[in-house]
Amino acid sequence: MLKPLVLSLAAVLPAVAAVDFVHDVQPILKERCHSCHGPNKQEAALRLDHKPSALKGGDFGLAIKPGHSADSVMVHAIEGRNPKMRMPRKGDPLSASEIATIKAWIDAGAEWPDSASVRLETKTDHWAFKPPVKPKVPGAKGAHPIDAFVQERLAKEGLKPAPKAAPEKLVRRLYLDLIGLPPSPTEKGSVDALIDQLLASEHHGERWARHWLDAAHYADSNGYEKDPMRFIWFYRDWVINAFNRDLPYDQFIIQQIAGDQLPKATQDQIVATGFLRNSMINEEGGVDPEQFRMEAMFDHMDTIGKSVLGLTIGCTQCHNHKYDPITQEEYYRMFAFLNNDNEPWRVVYTSSEQMQRAELMQRIRELEDKLRHDHADWQQHLASWKKSLKPQPAWTTLQFEDDPSGGEKALRQPDGSILAQGYAPTKSEVKFVVKQGAPLKIAAFRLELMNDPNLPAYGPGRSQKGTAALTEFNATIKINGKDTALKFSKATADFGEPENTPIPGFAKDQDTAKDKRVTGPIAYAIDGKADTAWGIDAGPGRRNVPRNAVFVLEKPIEVNDGSELTIGLSMKHGGWNSDDLQTMNLGRYRISATEAADAEADPLYGKKTEFGVFRGSIAEWKPINDEIEALWKQHPEGTTTLVLDAREQPRMTSVLKRGDFLKPGDRVTTGVPAALNPLPKNADSSRLTFAKWLVSRDSPTTARAIVNRVWQAYFGIGLVETAEDFGTQGAKPSHPELLDWLACEFMDHGWSLKHLHKLIVTSHTYQQDSRVTPELLERDPYNRLLARGPRFRVEGEIVRDIQLAVSGLLNPEVGGRGVMPPAPEYLFQKPVSYAPFPWKVEDSNQKYRRSVYVFRRRSTPYPFLSTFDVPNGEASCIKRARSNTPLQALMTLNETLSLEAAEHLAKRMTDAAKGDDKAAIAYGFHLCTSRQPTDKETRVLLGLLNQQRTHTAPATLAPMTTVARALLNLDETITKE
Repeated sequence: MLKPLVLSLAAVLPAVAAVDFVHDVQPILKERCHSCHGPNKQEAALRLDHKPSALKGGDFGLAIKPGHSADSVMVHAIEGRNPKMRMPRKGDPLSASEIATIKAWIDAGAEWPDSASVRLETKTDHWAFKPPVKPKVPGAKGAHPIDAFVQERLAKEGLKPAPKAAPEKLVRRLYLDLIGLPPSPTEKGSVDALIDQLLASEHHGERWARHWLDAAHYADSNGYEKDPMRFIWFYRDWVINAFNRDLPYDQFIIQQIAGDQLPKATQDQIVATGFLRNSMINEEGGVDPEQFRMEAMFDHMDTIGKSVLGLTIGCTQCHNHKYDPITQEEYYRMFAFLNNDNEPWRVVYTSSEQMQRAELMQRIRELEDKLRHDHADWQQHLASWKKSLKPQPAWTTLQFEDDPSGGEKALRQPDGSILAQGYAPTKSEVKFVVKQGAPLKIAAFRLELMNDPNLPAYGPGRSQKGTAALTEFNATIKINGKDTALKFSKATADFGEPENTPIPGFAKDQDTAKDKRVTGPIAYAIDGKADTAWGIDAGPGRRNVPRNAVFVLEKPIEVNDGSELTIGLSMKHGGWNSDDLQTMNLGRYRISATEAADAEADPLYGKKTEFGVFRGSIAEWKPINDEIEALWKQHPEGTTTLVLDAREQPRMTSVLKRGDFLKPGDRVTTGVPAALNPLPKNADSSRLTFAKWLVSRDSPTTARAIVNRVWQAYFGIGLVETAEDFGTQGAKPSHPELLDWLACEFMDHGWSLKHLHKLIVTSHTYQQDSRVTPELLERDPYNRLLARGPRFRVEGEIVRDIQLAVSGLLNPEVGGRGVMPPAPEYLFQKPVSYAPFPWKVEDSNQKYRRSVYVFRRRSTPYPFLSTFDVPNGEASCIKRARSNTPLQALMTLNETLSLEAAEHLAKRMTDAAKGDDKAAIAYGFHLCTSRQPTDKETRVLLGLLNQQRTHTAPATLAPMTTVARALLNLDETITKE
C-alpha cells in the first residue's frame, strides 16, 4: 500500500532544483572567499574566481573534488574540522545553508560554466616582453641619433633644447660623470679629445663599477647579527677592471654567472662568480645552514631579476606573479640552474703574485728534474722506498649519534665524514658518541682531515686560511656506567708543524703577552696540555691539502652493546672573539678505527706526489731539498675570495610552498619563463646555459635594462623610471623608440659600454645647459622631456672623493683590499656592534683612497657614505635614493677627513697665492667649482677670512681653513651641473 502512495506523491510534488553555480555558489564565493582567494590575493596558492585554478587546488591539496565534497579541502575548511584552519579567517563562519549549498554543488559534479570564470591575461603583449627592434632615426641625416629622438619629442611638446653648456661646466660634468673626480685647474683641450682621454682613464672603472656593485650589493662583511669580515675585494677589483677594459657586457654577465664553467677558465673568470656570493651569510649559533643557503638563493634570484633582467621576480618564490606572466614554477625552474653549487673561499693571487708563483714552481720542477737526472737509478730507489712503507690496515669508519656538542653544525657526508658548518666557536670541545651496529675491536684511531669546497681555501680547517689546530684527541669508554679515559701510546701523522710554532695573529687571545699557546707535531695532540696543539700549516701553497693522523691505544678495547665509546676533539687554539674569523677548528674530518696495533699514518695520504715525499727521505739529497724548501717559503700568501664551484652531485629542486624550504612540492627541472626568450634546443642544466640565455640577442629586457641604468646615471632618472621593474606595473618609457634604438645599437656594437658612454656624452642632449626657467620647471620638474642638461648632487662616494682630490690628499692607487678611514670607535663596540669589530684606522695614505675602496660593513656602514645615501649592501640596489638633509652639511663640515681636507686645501690655496688672499680664494674656488668666483662671491669669502682673523693668530692657517671648509660645502662643489 505504501509504495503506490510514494509514487503518487512523487508525481505531484515539484522536483528539487539542482544547485546552480552562477545563481547559488558564485555569490557565496565572491562575498566570503575572494578577498583572500581572488584576483588580488591568493593565499595558500588558491584562487576561487578562476575555474582552472580553483579546480587545480592550492598548497593544501584539491579544494574542490567534483562529486566528492567529503574529500574536498574547501569543505573541510568551511566546516571548521580543524578549528585553527576554519575559513573564512575573518568574519563569521558560513551558515549551515551556505555550506550545504557548496557541498551539494560539489557532490553534483561541481558544474562551473566557462563563461562564469575570469579570464587571466597572459600580458605577453607588454612592450618589455618583446625583443627590441631598432627603429629608424627621425629627422635629417647626420644628426646625432639621441638628439634626433629627443628633439622630435620636444617639438611635439612645443619645446626647444637648451643651448650648449659653458665649456668649464661641460668639462667638469664630463670629469664627474666619466671618472668621478673633478678636473685639474689646468685642464684644457677639445671636448672630443677629453672624452676619449677620460674613457681610457684607469679611474673610469672605479666610477662606473660602483653602480654595478650596488646591483650586486657588494660588501666586505657577512651581515646579519654577527656581521664578521669577509674577503671578496678581488671581485670588486674584477668589476673595476672589466669596466676599464670595456669587457663586452654579454661576457661581463656570462663570467659573473658562470665564469668557472667556461673552457679553461682563468682565475679572473672564476673570481667573477663572486657576483652571486655577495649575499649575506648568517653564522649565529643554532642556525640551520640550509635555511640560510636558501635565503641566499632567493637573494640570488632577486639580484639577477633586478640587475640583469630588469624585472621583479622575488614574489614568485611564494606564488605566481600577480602582474607579470611569470609563474611560481617558472621561478623555481630558473632557480634550478643556480641550485647546484658549492660556495668556497678560493685562494687567489694578484698579477705579480701569479708571476712570482709561476717562477717558483718552475724552479722547483727544475731542481727535482736535476735530482732525477743526477741519479739515474732513482726509480729503483723509489720502488724500494714504497715497499718499505707499512701497509695500511683495514679501517672501519665510525658512525656517531645525531648531534655532537660544541655549538657548530656537524653535517654527515655520504662518505662517513663530518662537515662543520654554521657558527664557528673559537674554543670548542666536540664529543661524538660512537654508534656501531656490531661489536668492534679497536687498537688505533685514524683522523682524516679532508678538503671541502664549502670551507675557507677548501680547508681542511675552518680558519680564515683553511688551516686548523687540534689541541687534544681523546676517547673514553663507558662500561657499567663508569667512564674510563683511554690512553695512547703513540701518534703519527703525515705532517706536523715544528715544535713551539707560534699561533697566527688572528687566533691569539686578547692579552697576547700572556698567550702561551703553540702548535707543533702530532704528539702535541695526546700530551694532555691545553697550550699545545697539532698544527697542519705547511705554509702558502701547501697548507690546504688533506692530512691524516693515527693514534694508537696503550691497550686495545672492544666496543659492544654493553659499552659506550665517546671520541673527543678538543679545539682550544682559536682567538678570543668567536664573531670575528678567529676560529682554528677542524673543517671536514673522518674518524675510523682498526684492530691493527702497529698502524701508522699514511705518508702518501691525499694529493702528495710520490717523488716529493720520497726525496725528503734521502739524506744525501738534503742540499737540494733545503733549496726547494727555501723556495716554498717564498711562495706568495695570496688571499681568499668568495666564488662558485659546481657540485659533482646535483641537488633536487622543488617548488617550495609559500617559499618555505621545509615544504617542498613538485620537483622541477631547469627552465625559463615562457614570456621571455626560449632556451636553445637541447640546452643542458648548467649555469653557463642560463648565463648565455640571459644575454641572448633575443632577450627582451637585458639590453634595455643596462642601457636604461646607464642613462639613469647620467640624467638622474632612466628612460624607464622604474629601473628595476620593466614589468606591467613599471613605468612606461618616456622615449620608447630611443630606448629600443640604444638597446639595439649597444648590442650591434659588441655590447660595448664605452661605445654607449661616448654616444651619450657626445650628444647635445647631454651637453646642453642645465639652467631651467620657472615655466619649464613647473611643466617638467624631473626633466623627463630632456629640454635641459642634468643637474643634481653627486653620489656619496664622489662627494668624499671631491674633498680628497681638491685638497691634494687623494691617493690615486687602483685596486686592493678595503681600507678603513677614521670612523667613530663606538660603532664597532658593543652595543652598536654585536661583538667588537676590528676597524683598524689606516695609519698611512691608504685612508685617502677613493671611496669605492672604503671597507663596506653592512651593520655599521661608514657614516660619511651612509649619510649621503650610499646603500649598505643588504639587498640589490638599482636606483639610489637622493636626499638633501642638514645632517649632510654637518658631516662635510665636521667629519674627521673633511676637516683634514679643508686644512690641506687651505695650505694649497695659501702656497699657490703666495700671500695674496684674493688670489688664494680664487684658486680654491676654481679647484672646487671649475670656475672663477664672481666679485660678490670674492667679497663674501674675503669677509669670512677677515672675520676669522680677528679671532685667530694671523700666522696660522685656521682662518683660511674656515674659508676652505666653506668652499668644500658649497652646493656647487658637490653638484654636477
